[in-house]
Amino acid sequence: MRWQFLLTGYLMSINLFTFVLYGQDKRRARRGQWRISERLLLECALAGGGVGAGLGMLLFRHKIRHRKFRLLVPFSILFWIGIVILFLI
Repeated sequence: MRWQFLLTGYLMSINLFTFVLYGQDKRRARRGQWRISERLLLECALAGGGVGAGLGMLLFRHKIRHRKFRLLVPFSILFWIGIVILFLI
């Protein structure tokens, strides 16, 4: 039971972090500042932050035209749903 709380805490943290990261990158893009790499944004999504990335894409309207983001972010969400189902059930 303890690992379930750890998994839940991890997923909540990585999603919040990823959401904030997408928001920061959008803000930097508007200001013409140094940007967060696309690789880091996708790595965070694939590490469990897919929901945060998806919400960041929608709410900030950020990276929505990039094909790799439109494919990999939903994939990461489905992958982690599978992991949660596998380990929690």
